[in-house]
Amino acid sequence: MFSWLGGDDRRKKEPEVFQTVSDGLKKLYKTKLLPLEESYKFHEFHSPALEDADFDNKPMVLLVGQYSTGKTSFIRYLLEQDFPGMRIGPEPTTDSFIAVMHGDTEGVIPGNALVVDPKKPFRKLNAFGNAFLNRFVCAQLTNPVLESISVIDTPGILSGEKQRISRGYDFAAVLEWFAERVDRIILLFDAHKLDISDEFSEVIKALKNHEDKIRVVLNKADQIETQQLMRVYGALMWSLGKIVNTPEVIRVYIGSFWSHPLLIADNRKLFEAEEQDLFKDIQSLPRNAALRKLNDLIKRARLAKVNVFTLFLCLEKMILFFFFFFGGVTQVHAYIISSLKKEMPAVFGRENKKKELIASLGDIYKRIEREHQISPGDFPNLKRMQDQLQAQDLTKFQPLKSKLLEAADDMLAHDIAGLMVLVRQEETRRPAAAVKGGAFDGTLHGPFNHGYGEGAGEGIDEADWVVARDKPAYDEIFYTLSPVDGKVTGANAKREMLKSKLPNSVLGKIWKLADIDKDGMLDDDEFALANHLIKVKLEGHELPADLPAHLLPPSKRKTIAEC
Repeated sequence: MFSWLGGDDRRKKEPEVFQTVSDGLKKLYKTKLLPLEESYKFHEFHSPALEDADFDNKPMVLLVGQYSTGKTSFIRYLLEQDFPGMRIGPEPTTDSFIAVMHGDTEGVIPGNALVVDPKKPFRKLNAFGNAFLNRFVCAQLTNPVLESISVIDTPGILSGEKQRISRGYDFAAVLEWFAERVDRIILLFDAHKLDISDEFSEVIKALKNHEDKIRVVLNKADQIETQQLMRVYGALMWSLGKIVNTPEVIRVYIGSFWSHPLLIADNRKLFEAEEQDLFKDIQSLPRNAALRKLNDLIKRARLAKVNVFTLFLCLEKMILFFFFFFGGVTQVHAYIISSLKKEMPAVFGRENKKKELIASLGDIYKRIEREHQISPGDFPNLKRMQDQLQAQDLTKFQPLKSKLLEAADDMLAHDIAGLMVLVRQEETRRPAAAVKGGAFDGTLHGPFNHGYGEGAGEGIDEADWVVARDKPAYDEIFYTLSPVDGKVTGANAKREMLKSKLPNSVLGKIWKLADIDKDGMLDDDEFALANHLIKVKLEGHELPADLPAHLLPPSKRKTIAEC
């Protein structure tokens, strides 16, 4: 379990010792951050309290997009099987949030039952009411992909005002709740309809501060020609640039994520490469899950501290106001009164004073930023904070408790560093975790592995040496280089190889692969091999780390085998 290192004085300087990252996160949150959140109503302003399931659950992938962009088909493609509650069609078919998770028995668990299950990380969704819970289910099935990750399917985003209002719950707020807890957010777009509706724009803005989790998929790209695809991609990037307010270009994956035949197969290689990149990103989630949870806890602690300072500065002014108004207040710090006494305006009514404080919240932010050296990016949204303060009784805010802030600071300064070391140790001890099964296995074996039979892999299944196809042309060049005893020197070969205009580092690697007998010269077979590898690189393929067996010249195979 956990052990404290010494007494109170030593505890502030040395971190706690934990056996696992998950246990450490739970312990730190409950003992050092949760008391701070509860004391200053963090859960009413920002995010519900975390529970054990939030730290123990598998990585989750959240799919978001307008209706008929292929969200449900995307899940079906990954799992390679149907899941309970699945509906696919061109019309808005998915009207519920569906958590697709691993289970020993296949079936559907309704939302009201989900939010009382302590083993599921959805208990706090109870706050969104029955209108949401009636549209929330968990689809359980036995599938190897779901042993490593869970997938959240969402209702298709609509454009009509009537349809938006009739949901009966705050759709953007629900997505924001999920965004805080998932490991990856995938925004899907249909190549035929790139218009971003008002609700979709609102949803993307609700995902602010989670840009590091967002990936974009341009789906159904096989249905348009290459030239049109370029224009569609450019239009999508332009649209996203107006909504996603980041200086970096967001990553967009292009493909057709379903099992139907490609309508236009011209871009097959592009789709394969994009699919592999996306799959690698998803497969890395289990390996990085602990680090992501640690990162989210640090962000939460920083936001909680900012929230405390904001509410406390509001409280300072309210305390001083009521001191003058009622003739005195008990348990008021002397430094509060002395520091703000000169700044206090004339006495007004409670509501007017409250309005004045809320209106000056921007100035309070600046003061906090200046006095406590807090980055402007760590502050909560000003307008949203002002709206939330309207419903609060500022007189009931807690006075500043230095011990709570010291505990949070101690966690960030010492305990988190210890957990970072533990994260690396856990990664070293256990085998590399990756998502397996379903579509992830379909591209790992056999001749349909990405790049199989291409580049350096060309001719892998052929009985004849693939280089022999072009060897007559290479031989003509070889005999112009004044070979001696059937070999050309490195200097002569270098002059010819430099004509490719490849960097010296690349040509050096090609030389290492081609000079099989390591004598510093090339015979006609080795020279042909070097030119073949130059061709492979010029066509945009990567060079192998070691020479594949099928590229070994027939004249060298016996020698190598004997060695």
